[in-house]
Amino acid sequence: MDEIAIVVHGGAGGVPHDPERMRSGAASAVEAGHAVLAAGGSALDAVEAAIVVLEDDPEFNAGRGAALTEYGRVELDASVMDGTSRAAGAVAAVRGVRNPVRAARAVMTEGRHVLLVGQPAIDFAATAGLDFESEIYFVTERERRALTGQNGVGARGTVGAVARDAAGRLAAATSTGGVAGQRLGRVGDSPLIGAGTWADDGTVAVSCTGHGESIIRAALAHEVDALIRHRGLGLKEACAVAIEGLGRWGEDGGLIAVSSHGEVCATFNSPAMTRGWRVGDGPVSTAVMPGEGG
Repeated sequence: MDEIAIVVHGGAGGVPHDPERMRSGAASAVEAGHAVLAAGGSALDAVEAAIVVLEDDPEFNAGRGAALTEYGRVELDASVMDGTSRAAGAVAAVRGVRNPVRAARAVMTEGRHVLLVGQPAIDFAATAGLDFESEIYFVTERERRALTGQNGVGARGTVGAVARDAAGRLAAATSTGGVAGQRLGRVGDSPLIGAGTWADDGTVAVSCTGHGESIIRAALAHEVDALIRHRGLGLKEACAVAIEGLGRWGEDGGLIAVSSHGEVCATFNSPAMTRGWRVGDGPVSTAVMPGEGG
Protein backbone atom coordinates (compact mmCIF):
# COMPACT_ATOMS: atom_id res chain seq x y z
CA MET A 1 0.00 0.00 0.00
CA ASP A 2 2.61 2.54 1.13
CA GLU A 3 0.12 5.42 1.13
CA ILE A 4 -0.63 8.24 3.50
CA ALA A 5 -3.17 7.13 6.07
CA ILE A 6 -4.91 8.39 9.18
CA VAL A 7 -7.23 6.71 11.66
CA VAL A 8 -8.99 8.30 14.65
CA HIS A 9 -11.10 6.94 17.48
CA GLY A 10 -13.62 8.57 19.78
CA GLY A 11 -13.54 5.98 22.51
CA ALA A 12 -14.68 2.41 23.10
CA GLY A 13 -17.68 1.76 25.31
CA GLY A 14 -21.46 1.58 25.18
CA VAL A 15 -23.63 2.47 22.21
CA PRO A 16 -23.73 6.28 21.94
CA HIS A 17 -27.08 8.07 22.15
CA ASP A 18 -26.37 9.84 18.82
CA PRO A 19 -24.15 7.71 16.57
CA GLU A 20 -24.41 10.12 13.66
CA ARG A 21 -23.10 12.95 15.81
CA MET A 22 -20.14 10.76 16.76
CA ARG A 23 -19.52 9.90 13.12
CA SER A 24 -19.56 13.57 12.20
CA GLY A 25 -17.00 14.43 14.86
CA ALA A 26 -14.72 11.60 13.81
CA ALA A 27 -14.99 12.63 10.15
CA SER A 28 -13.97 16.20 10.98
CA ALA A 29 -10.89 14.93 12.81
CA VAL A 30 -9.94 12.66 9.91
CA GLU A 31 -10.29 15.54 7.47
CA ALA A 32 -8.06 17.78 9.59
CA GLY A 33 -5.34 15.15 9.85
CA HIS A 34 -5.56 14.11 6.21
CA ALA A 35 -5.23 17.73 5.07
CA VAL A 36 -1.86 17.86 6.80
CA LEU A 37 -0.72 14.63 5.17
CA ALA A 38 -1.99 15.59 1.71
CA ALA A 39 0.00 18.83 1.92
CA GLY A 40 3.18 16.86 2.61
CA GLY A 41 3.10 17.38 6.37
CA SER A 42 4.39 14.96 8.96
CA ALA A 43 2.46 12.18 10.65
CA LEU A 44 3.15 13.90 13.96
CA ASP A 45 1.54 17.14 12.78
CA ALA A 46 -1.39 15.15 11.38
CA VAL A 47 -2.24 13.33 14.62
CA GLU A 48 -1.95 16.55 16.59
CA ALA A 49 -4.32 18.33 14.20
CA ALA A 50 -6.84 15.49 14.42
CA ILE A 51 -6.74 15.37 18.22
CA VAL A 52 -7.21 19.14 18.53
CA VAL A 53 -10.50 18.79 16.62
CA LEU A 54 -11.68 16.07 19.00
CA GLU A 55 -10.55 17.97 22.11
CA ASP A 56 -12.54 21.00 20.96
CA ASP A 57 -15.67 18.89 20.32
CA PRO A 58 -17.73 18.57 23.55
CA GLU A 59 -19.17 15.25 22.43
CA PHE A 60 -15.90 13.48 23.22
CA ASN A 61 -14.12 12.77 26.50
CA ALA A 62 -11.10 14.99 25.92
CA GLY A 63 -10.66 18.72 26.41
CA ARG A 64 -14.07 20.41 26.41
CA GLY A 65 -16.76 17.97 27.52
CA ALA A 66 -14.37 15.71 29.43
CA ALA A 67 -15.53 13.46 32.25
CA LEU A 68 -15.62 15.01 35.72
CA THR A 69 -13.73 13.87 38.79
CA GLU A 70 -15.53 12.99 42.02
CA TYR A 71 -15.40 16.69 42.96
CA GLY A 72 -16.77 17.91 39.64
CA ARG A 73 -13.43 19.08 38.31
CA VAL A 74 -11.78 18.35 34.97
CA GLU A 75 -8.30 16.78 34.85
CA LEU A 76 -6.86 16.07 31.42
CA ASP A 77 -4.21 13.67 30.11
CA ALA A 78 -2.56 13.37 26.68
CA SER A 79 0.46 11.92 24.91
CA VAL A 80 2.17 11.93 21.53
CA MET A 81 4.85 9.70 20.05
CA ASP A 82 7.01 10.02 16.94
CA GLY A 83 7.72 6.69 15.25
CA THR A 84 10.97 7.79 13.61
CA SER A 85 12.89 8.73 16.73
CA ARG A 86 10.65 7.23 19.42
CA ALA A 87 10.56 10.69 20.91
CA ALA A 88 7.49 11.11 23.09
CA GLY A 89 5.80 13.65 25.30
CA ALA A 90 2.90 13.53 27.72
CA VAL A 91 1.01 15.47 30.36
CA ALA A 92 -1.35 14.23 33.06
CA ALA A 93 -3.83 15.72 35.54
CA VAL A 94 -3.70 19.16 33.91
CA ARG A 95 -6.40 21.80 34.19
CA GLY A 96 -7.20 24.79 32.05
CA VAL A 97 -5.03 23.79 29.07
CA ARG A 98 -7.39 24.01 26.10
CA ASN A 99 -5.60 21.35 24.07
CA PRO A 100 -3.61 18.92 26.20
CA VAL A 101 -2.22 17.25 23.08
CA ARG A 102 -0.39 20.48 22.30
CA ALA A 103 1.11 20.42 25.80
CA ALA A 104 2.23 16.82 25.24
CA ARG A 105 3.81 17.87 21.93
CA ALA A 106 5.60 20.75 23.69
CA VAL A 107 7.04 18.33 26.27
CA MET A 108 8.29 16.13 23.44
CA THR A 109 9.75 19.06 21.52
CA GLU A 110 11.69 20.34 24.53
CA GLY A 111 13.12 16.83 24.87
CA ARG A 112 14.13 17.09 28.51
CA HIS A 113 11.42 14.77 29.86
CA VAL A 114 8.63 12.50 28.61
CA LEU A 115 5.88 13.04 31.18
CA LEU A 116 4.91 16.07 33.28
CA VAL A 117 1.99 16.03 35.72
CA GLY A 118 -0.24 18.38 37.68
CA GLN A 119 0.62 22.01 38.37
CA PRO A 120 4.19 21.81 37.00
CA ALA A 121 2.75 20.53 33.71
CA ILE A 122 0.26 23.40 33.69
CA ASP A 123 3.07 25.89 34.35
CA PHE A 124 5.10 24.36 31.53
CA ALA A 125 2.17 24.69 29.13
CA ALA A 126 1.89 28.36 30.05
CA THR A 127 5.58 28.99 29.36
CA ALA A 128 5.14 27.21 26.03
CA GLY A 129 2.54 29.83 25.07
CA LEU A 130 -0.41 27.43 24.82
CA ASP A 131 -4.04 28.52 25.02
CA PHE A 132 -5.90 28.29 28.34
CA GLU A 133 -9.61 28.34 29.15
CA SER A 134 -11.59 28.78 32.35
CA GLU A 135 -13.05 25.76 34.15
CA ILE A 136 -16.50 26.71 32.83
CA TYR A 137 -15.33 26.09 29.27
CA PHE A 138 -14.56 22.42 29.94
CA VAL A 139 -17.56 21.44 32.11
CA THR A 140 -20.74 20.52 30.24
CA GLU A 141 -24.23 19.97 31.60
CA ARG A 142 -24.16 16.43 30.23
CA GLU A 143 -21.18 15.59 32.42
CA ARG A 144 -22.69 17.26 35.47
CA ARG A 145 -25.77 15.09 35.09
CA ALA A 146 -23.68 11.98 34.51
CA LEU A 147 -21.68 12.60 37.67
CA THR A 148 -24.78 13.05 39.83
CA GLY A 149 -26.65 10.13 38.29
CA GLN A 150 -29.44 12.26 36.83
CA ASN A 151 -29.97 9.97 33.88
CA GLY A 152 -27.16 11.66 32.05
CA VAL A 153 -25.09 9.92 29.40
CA GLY A 154 -21.45 10.70 30.02
CA ALA A 155 -18.70 11.43 27.54
CA ARG A 156 -18.19 8.56 25.17
CA GLY A 157 -14.51 7.97 25.67
CA THR A 158 -10.87 8.74 25.17
CA VAL A 159 -9.83 10.03 21.73
CA GLY A 160 -6.85 9.02 19.64
CA ALA A 161 -5.20 9.28 16.24
CA VAL A 162 -2.53 7.38 14.32
CA ALA A 163 -1.03 8.33 10.97
CA ARG A 164 1.49 7.45 8.26
CA ASP A 165 2.86 10.27 6.13
CA ALA A 166 4.23 10.32 2.58
CA ALA A 167 7.77 9.72 3.85
CA GLY A 168 6.68 6.56 5.67
CA ARG A 169 6.89 8.11 9.14
CA LEU A 170 4.40 6.99 11.78
CA ALA A 171 2.97 8.83 14.78
CA ALA A 172 0.32 8.34 17.45
CA ALA A 173 -1.51 10.56 19.93
CA THR A 174 -4.11 9.98 22.64
CA SER A 175 -6.09 12.38 24.83
CA THR A 176 -8.66 11.89 27.60
CA GLY A 177 -10.61 13.33 30.48
CA GLY A 178 -10.39 10.04 32.33
CA VAL A 179 -13.30 8.31 34.07
CA ALA A 180 -16.41 9.95 35.51
CA GLY A 181 -16.11 10.20 39.28
CA GLN A 182 -12.43 9.33 39.39
CA ARG A 183 -10.22 10.41 42.30
CA LEU A 184 -8.27 13.62 41.87
CA GLY A 185 -4.86 12.75 40.50
CA ARG A 186 -5.93 9.47 38.90
CA VAL A 187 -3.96 8.78 35.73
CA GLY A 188 -5.01 6.18 33.20
CA ASP A 189 -3.32 4.70 30.17
CA SER A 190 -3.65 7.61 27.75
CA PRO A 191 -0.51 9.56 28.76
CA LEU A 192 1.57 6.42 29.34
CA ILE A 193 3.84 5.48 26.45
CA GLY A 194 3.56 1.77 25.70
CA ALA A 195 0.14 1.51 27.36
CA GLY A 196 -2.21 3.92 25.61
CA THR A 197 0.13 5.21 22.89
CA TRP A 198 2.95 3.77 20.80
CA ALA A 199 4.68 4.45 17.47
CA ASP A 200 7.67 2.97 15.66
CA ASP A 201 8.28 3.45 11.93
CA GLY A 202 9.42 -0.14 11.56
CA THR A 203 6.24 -1.68 12.88
CA VAL A 204 3.13 0.21 13.91
CA ALA A 205 1.49 3.25 15.48
CA VAL A 206 -1.25 2.54 18.06
CA SER A 207 -3.73 4.49 20.19
CA CYS A 208 -5.86 2.68 22.77
CA THR A 209 -9.16 3.29 24.54
CA GLY A 210 -11.13 1.50 27.25
CA HIS A 211 -10.54 0.52 30.87
CA GLY A 212 -7.33 2.42 31.56
CA GLU A 213 -6.04 0.37 34.46
CA SER A 214 -6.37 -2.85 32.45
CA ILE A 215 -4.71 -1.30 29.41
CA ILE A 216 -1.78 -0.26 31.61
CA ARG A 217 -1.41 -3.77 32.99
CA ALA A 218 -1.52 -5.20 29.47
CA ALA A 219 0.89 -2.60 28.00
CA LEU A 220 -1.65 -2.82 25.20
CA ALA A 221 -0.21 -0.43 22.63
CA HIS A 222 3.24 -1.97 22.88
CA GLU A 223 1.74 -5.45 22.85
CA VAL A 224 0.63 -4.86 19.26
CA ASP A 225 4.18 -3.83 18.36
CA ALA A 226 5.60 -6.92 20.09
CA LEU A 227 3.23 -9.27 18.27
CA ILE A 228 4.31 -7.80 14.94
CA ARG A 229 8.00 -7.50 15.77
CA HIS A 230 8.61 -10.77 17.61
CA ARG A 231 5.85 -13.11 16.43
CA GLY A 232 5.69 -11.84 12.85
CA LEU A 233 1.93 -11.33 12.90
CA GLY A 234 0.18 -9.11 10.39
CA LEU A 235 -1.44 -5.90 11.59
CA LYS A 236 -5.02 -7.10 11.87
CA GLU A 237 -4.06 -10.36 13.56
CA ALA A 238 -1.78 -8.57 16.02
CA CYS A 239 -4.55 -6.14 16.95
CA ALA A 240 -7.05 -8.97 17.37
CA VAL A 241 -4.70 -11.00 19.59
CA ALA A 242 -3.94 -7.96 21.75
CA ILE A 243 -7.63 -7.18 22.30
CA GLU A 244 -8.38 -10.84 22.93
CA GLY A 245 -5.77 -10.75 25.69
CA LEU A 246 -7.47 -7.72 27.24
CA GLY A 247 -10.80 -9.52 27.09
CA ARG A 248 -9.45 -12.48 29.02
CA TRP A 249 -9.31 -10.18 32.04
CA GLY A 250 -12.97 -9.36 31.55
CA GLU A 251 -12.39 -5.80 30.38
CA ASP A 252 -13.67 -3.88 27.37
CA GLY A 253 -11.41 -1.82 25.18
CA GLY A 254 -10.27 -1.02 21.70
CA LEU A 255 -7.44 0.35 19.63
CA ILE A 256 -6.63 1.87 16.28
CA ALA A 257 -3.42 1.19 14.37
CA VAL A 258 -1.55 1.94 11.16
CA SER A 259 1.32 -0.17 9.90
CA SER A 260 4.60 0.87 8.34
CA HIS A 261 3.01 0.15 4.93
CA GLY A 262 -0.13 2.18 5.51
CA GLU A 263 -2.47 -0.68 6.37
CA VAL A 264 -5.06 0.47 8.93
CA CYS A 265 -7.01 -1.34 11.61
CA ALA A 266 -9.62 -0.61 14.30
CA THR A 267 -10.33 -3.44 16.75
CA PHE A 268 -12.50 -3.53 19.90
CA ASN A 269 -14.48 -5.89 22.12
CA SER A 270 -16.89 -3.31 23.56
CA PRO A 271 -20.45 -2.74 22.27
CA ALA A 272 -19.26 0.19 20.17
CA MET A 273 -16.23 2.29 19.25
CA THR A 274 -16.42 5.48 17.23
CA ARG A 275 -13.74 5.49 14.54
CA GLY A 276 -12.88 7.18 11.27
CA TRP A 277 -10.18 6.73 8.66
CA ARG A 278 -8.87 7.75 5.27
CA VAL A 279 -6.17 6.03 3.23
CA GLY A 280 -4.50 7.71 0.26
CA ASP A 281 -6.97 9.55 -1.94
CA GLY A 282 -9.85 7.37 -0.80
CA PRO A 283 -12.98 8.66 0.91
CA VAL A 284 -13.40 9.48 4.57
CA SER A 285 -15.03 6.49 6.27
CA THR A 286 -16.60 6.35 9.72
CA ALA A 287 -18.17 3.67 11.91
CA VAL A 288 -19.54 3.19 15.40
CA MET A 289 -20.95 -0.31 15.71
CA PRO A 290 -19.18 -3.66 15.22
CA GLY A 291 -19.07 -4.88 11.65
CA GLU A 292 -19.34 -1.44 10.09
CA GLY A 293 -16.76 -0.27 7.61
CA GLY A 294 -15.06 -3.63 7.11
